[in-house]
Amino acid sequence: ITSPVAFDILPLKLHPFSQSTPTGLDCVGWKRRISVPVIADGALDKTALTDDVGSEEDLYEDFRSSNHRYGHPGGGGEQLAINELISDGSVVYAEALWDHVTMDDQELGFKAGDVIEVMDATNKEWWWGRILDSEGWFPASFVRLRVNQDEPMEDYPLKVEGGREDDSRRFGMGQNTKDQMRTNVINEIISTERDYIKHLKDICEGYIKQCRKRADMFTEEQLKTIFGNIEDIYRCQKKFVKALEKKFNKDHPHLSEVGSCFLEYQTEFQIYSEYCNNHPNACMELSRLTKVNKYVYFFEACRLLQKMIDISLDGFLLTPVQKICKYPLQLAELLKYTNPQHRDFKDVEAALNAMKNVARLINERKRRLENIDKIAQWQSSIEDWEGEDVLVRSSELIYSGELAKISHPQAKSQQRMFFLFDHQLVCCKKDLLRRDILYYKSRINMDDMEILDVEDGKDKDFNISVKNAFKLHCRDTEEVHLFCAKKPEQKQRWLKAFENERRQVQLDQETGFSITEVQKKQAMLNASKQHHAGKPKAVTRPYYDFLMRQKHPTLPTTLPQQQVFMLAEPKRKPSNFWQNISRLTPFRK
Repeated sequence: ITSPVAFDILPLKLHPFSQSTPTGLDCVGWKRRISVPVIADGALDKTALTDDVGSEEDLYEDFRSSNHRYGHPGGGGEQLAINELISDGSVVYAEALWDHVTMDDQELGFKAGDVIEVMDATNKEWWWGRILDSEGWFPASFVRLRVNQDEPMEDYPLKVEGGREDDSRRFGMGQNTKDQMRTNVINEIISTERDYIKHLKDICEGYIKQCRKRADMFTEEQLKTIFGNIEDIYRCQKKFVKALEKKFNKDHPHLSEVGSCFLEYQTEFQIYSEYCNNHPNACMELSRLTKVNKYVYFFEACRLLQKMIDISLDGFLLTPVQKICKYPLQLAELLKYTNPQHRDFKDVEAALNAMKNVARLINERKRRLENIDKIAQWQSSIEDWEGEDVLVRSSELIYSGELAKISHPQAKSQQRMFFLFDHQLVCCKKDLLRRDILYYKSRINMDDMEILDVEDGKDKDFNISVKNAFKLHCRDTEEVHLFCAKKPEQKQRWLKAFENERRQVQLDQETGFSITEVQKKQAMLNASKQHHAGKPKAVTRPYYDFLMRQKHPTLPTTLPQQQVFMLAEPKRKPSNFWQNISRLTPFRK
């Protein structure tokens, strides 16, 4: 199951008729009373939760048995309204936010963007729906109700050859109808932003503030892992919703010009990258903590005291990931009902592209951060490493392969493995017999180099004939490095790789991409732990498969063949045969 920006999101999956609580916990097993006070600002007494009859378990049961019932997306008032519409004979449509892949015959599979007819929404976790001739259960959290339920199904979306909407049909509807539909989309954007702000506030004040009061249960490092930079997101979104409200035309919502707000905040939305990258770590830390009952009761008490909806903490923390995915969908729908003559049209069009770029940037940063662990593992596999770690300056492996390096003054040729990272080229030597072991030899700073294509023939600098060659020339020291590939196509791939390296460096500078010192140190620490755990020091498989495609290690021709076999032959235990024979003195002549 993947979201539109390719994050792996696996919401809690309950069967429609399961007896689990909304938080996925079995209340029957809650027999042991653990006292975990939650300190609320204001009227709640500090000892209110720790007396003989007032544990978190009792608090939880009291809240559940009382009249404190809170709404739920797809539940509560909205859920009743959906069922009333269905029972009145109205057709209710929902749009898929993510792919739902299933092997169960009773479940309805669909892709992001598909439109589903909702036929039964009595269960708040799972709804019954239909797409064409297929019917089945699907998770309510995977869809959102269409803003314009009165829009004909055949117009949603209307496609023609080439994948673009039919403009003649798109703009053929009455202007009043189109204005009303744009009003609906604008209202949805404003209302969902306000709901989202309330949601972020509840997390920051209902959970984080309470956790910080319990230093005996949570360290600052744990809180950073669980909640990431959600407080920064909260501050950013408060400013964003104020900007939206300033552009909102209350008397004529369809005239609202909100596209410029998204363009203004597109750079600030990049803070979601850090949150999305940290989210898997948050899930793992929460999974570890909730194996201990006192944390389960504590988190549930936080939720109830803040009067939050019936979702567990990991569900709340998924919302920012879902939100940044939803912006392109909302803007695409807004653009659909915005006439080209509308003053907001160009800004909405640009905002849609901008938010798609934000999503792509978040994906790219996630991939880069995953790569730093692999780079750290690769470095730990290299024998005789010298100097600073690769991650000090680099975060991306651009290209790698085998080249002949020709050095002054004797113009000596040496076969070496080269690894081109952003900012540097690392040179390694392959082990004579074990092709998966590399020895560090040197590195070249690419920021000081220019690439020179060399024609086949005699090179004047080195006074030798070369083929498939190129040079790296240092602008400051006039130092020259000559390299030769085995085939012309290999040379072209290297020249292209050097272009990509410079492009990557420039892009990182423009987008402000960087890896924190903490992330670098953690990656190297993890790699070091894996090495000391007893794993053989060799190139890891992902890099090995890509980098080591040579059939056999190259053996120098000056080495006698007999000696080669001796080197390759495994060592044997010395034999005592001749020693035993020498002891048989009676048989000596």
